[in-house]
Amino acid sequence: MVEIVKYSATGRRKTSVARVNLTPGKGTITVNKRPFEKFFPLETAQTTILEPLKVTNLMGKFDIDVKVTGGGQTGQVGAFRLGLARALSICDPSNKKILKKAELLSRDPRMKERKKPGQKGARKRFQWVKR
Repeated sequence: MVEIVKYSATGRRKTSVARVNLTPGKGTITVNKRPFEKFFPLETAQTTILEPLKVTNLMGKFDIDVKVTGGGQTGQVGAFRLGLARALSICDPSNKKILKKAELLSRDPRMKERKKPGQKGARKRFQWVKR
């Protein structure tokens, strides 16, 4: 019986969550059961996501399957990148030092500020009328 090695990690950014599964393979990437290039058509998004693989010189060594939920495209890209970096650090502990130096293992804590009562938004007030 052949044992399939699978590395899993979760990445979060804003309200997006990405569950990343790595298996040794040819380098195919699927996002929500769709090809990577179709799900993230922007080239800037693709380069941002693939940054952990380029830094660790593991391009084309793993098949990546990702399930992304919540948020917009920017949040999903950030969540994917963090999840991928975490999965790579799990599969080979020597990668952790490289990824940490490239600042790819830190979660971005910035979130949308909540709307306050008696105001139009988080900071914007209702218009003041003198008369």
